[in-house]
Amino acid sequence: MNNPNIRGARRDSGWTSNVRRAVARRRARRSGVALSITAIGALIASLLLGAPAAYADDYPSWEDVQAAKANEAAAASEVSRIQGLIATLTQNVADTKAAAEAAGNEYFAAQEAVDAQARRLADLQAQADAQKKVADDSASKAGQIAAQLSRDGGDTTALQLFFSKSTANKDELLQRLGQMDRVLAGTQAIYDKALQAKNTAQALTDQATAAKAERDRLAKIAEDKMQKAQAAADAAAAALANQQANFGQLQAQLAALQDTTVKTVAGYQAGEAARAAAEAARQAQLAAERQAAIDAARNNSGGGGGGGGGGGSWSGSGGWVRPFGGYQSSGYGPRVPDCDAWGCSSSFHRGVDLADGSCGSPIYAAHSGTVVYAGWNGGYGNYIKIDNGDGTGLATGYGHILNGGFNVWSGQWVNAGDVIAFAGNTGGSFGCHLHFEVYQWGDTINPITFMEGQGVYMG
Repeated sequence: MNNPNIRGARRDSGWTSNVRRAVARRRARRSGVALSITAIGALIASLLLGAPAAYADDYPSWEDVQAAKANEAAAASEVSRIQGLIATLTQNVADTKAAAEAAGNEYFAAQEAVDAQARRLADLQAQADAQKKVADDSASKAGQIAAQLSRDGGDTTALQLFFSKSTANKDELLQRLGQMDRVLAGTQAIYDKALQAKNTAQALTDQATAAKAERDRLAKIAEDKMQKAQAAADAAAAALANQQANFGQLQAQLAALQDTTVKTVAGYQAGEAARAAAEAARQAQLAAERQAAIDAARNNSGGGGGGGGGGGSWSGSGGWVRPFGGYQSSGYGPRVPDCDAWGCSSSFHRGVDLADGSCGSPIYAAHSGTVVYAGWNGGYGNYIKIDNGDGTGLATGYGHILNGGFNVWSGQWVNAGDVIAFAGNTGGSFGCHLHFEVYQWGDTINPITFMEGQGVYMG
């Protein structure tokens, strides 16, 4: 899925703090209740896994810990309770993450089936069109010969064929040829060829019709798999946010209960506050570094929509922009699979790979639209899909996103040039890059030629 000269290891899926907060906000909006991240994560995990819900009110306060510490039996009970909560948080994260990856893998496999069927349909239709052309050309030629023979020999039946241009279509011409008392010697072979091509074209058209119905059936399955994978991804993000919101304090409370020294609960409380502050500072530093990367990319591109580096125009017509910098490391269409110890890439590449040689570079929305998927997607790793249609059936896909590199969430509206993610090496990837796709009415099309048609070049 990218340059075979760049090697890298697969990584597990991850989530940004932005996504965690987004999940909580979105769930709260949908329910109409301002639930906490803790409550949302526990509720989703409970619904999906059958685990007991752990709402914010179920977690011990520092007052609970202080009161329990004064009594040995109460302290032992509170220790057991907190240990159970910690174990539940950890297990919920592991279970929901595994469920999200499994659902994402199913979505990937379902979309692979759709794409394979779409290619079969296109091949059958192309063959049917070619055979139809052979039949039409042969019928026209037979008519011309028959007309010439009629002029030479006075055959009035054949003479009618001279006026074949007035027939409704080539099928009618073939029918007239077949109804002649005798097919003229000069037209017999041509007539046979036309008839055979016509029958072959019809058979291929029938197969194409069946293939289209099968593709549509598979597309509905893939859509259902995508929705389930998104729900699983949201649940995993909420479970992780739930853990991160409570894990540190629970550990500090457990340590306070198990400590037999004179150190006060207030001291542990202060330590937890310091840890939270350090984490907030780390997140702020990460955000600053990413913003610096975005600014640098835009400066390199001369201020156009999208990041810098690589050749070609960044901003095109109709609101389309280049989604990533770097160079084109793999084009669209059939290719020789690239393999390593992890497995092989696909033999048909459904997008274009753009690489700039580093992880963490910003990925931009190629066009405005609604994010319809943001989560794990099998061989594509962390993946985003945006519906750019506006009645045109267009969508764009962005694969191999960095762990923790999502900058948008499902259901969010984005504008062309917005930073939606950061490039990584997840899924079936051999190095940090962006795998970029364009869909039209559910089928992938060549993103290179499509974007060139919009004035955006990815050379």
